[in-house]
Amino acid sequence: MTNPAALRRAAVIGTGVIGTGWVTTLLARRVVVAAYDPAPGSAERLRAAVRANWPTMRLLGAGDEPDLELLRVTDDPVTAVHDADLVQENGPEDEAVKRDLVAVLDAAAPAAAIIASSSSGLPPSAVQAGCTHHPERVLVGHPFHPVHVIPLVEVVGGRRTAPEAVARALEVYAWLGKRPIHVRHEVAGHVANRLQAALWREAYSLVERGTATVADVDAAIANGPGLRWSVLGPFVNQHLSGGAGGLARTLEHLGPPMVRWWDDLGTPALTTELAAALVDGVRAELGDRTDADLAAARDRLIVRLLTAKSDEETLP
Repeated sequence: MTNPAALRRAAVIGTGVIGTGWVTTLLARRVVVAAYDPAPGSAERLRAAVRANWPTMRLLGAGDEPDLELLRVTDDPVTAVHDADLVQENGPEDEAVKRDLVAVLDAAAPAAAIIASSSSGLPPSAVQAGCTHHPERVLVGHPFHPVHVIPLVEVVGGRRTAPEAVARALEVYAWLGKRPIHVRHEVAGHVANRLQAALWREAYSLVERGTATVADVDAAIANGPGLRWSVLGPFVNQHLSGGAGGLARTLEHLGPPMVRWWDDLGTPALTTELAAALVDGVRAELGDRTDADLAAARDRLIVRLLTAKSDEETLP
């Protein structure tokens, strides 16, 4: 795919876990990146994190080492965005903070630049509410952690976002190697986080009721439907479950009991006791495994899966 809108320069505002993933992704495509984060020591942490991410990027086909000459760290968000083609904002998940920050970015960035917020659940209309220059180019571009590995990006336009900006954002993310989807209406949590929340709600309830342990729930998903979900989505998986009759047969035969299951799903309260039980359950499940080793193994397997999926032309 050709470089859409000649994406040459990007600004990444906020370089925590999400921002670092964006910087890594952009450098892998040899985009010049200006990064800003107000936290002390953020520049050193960013460069170290990019280097730590790079073994995974090599597996994805990037060069042997990151070209950190393409990365410029600034101490001012206005300076960071002044010549950007894409601005990726990754500030705190706080509506007032994002509104004020994006207003500053909107006033400073070139008129043609896309300004995308990585917000995991805020509506873009709220994010763009303070913009007085070019709110039509402001939208949500929500990635999934780890950003440099997971392809999904949810693109959501606000009430004042131009359709052309959404189309450009979809093209840019696709060129960066992502699998963007267009979320056509503003809803809290967008699409994927709402689906995750539905699963977490019942998972927490099953633990709260003593029906299953934390390890049991993780095993049920990781060794059951999660394997299918990593290849095909819920609707196509249901379609294949119906045999020759496809989704129509699945809905005919499993639809009525599924509705009864919906009525029986739990509505847990995230109490201090439940939170402690979940944390203790994860600790018991992991034993002496370190988070770093676990995350590295996860990322290696995801990359192998992505590579295998890319070779399967039949998959949608």
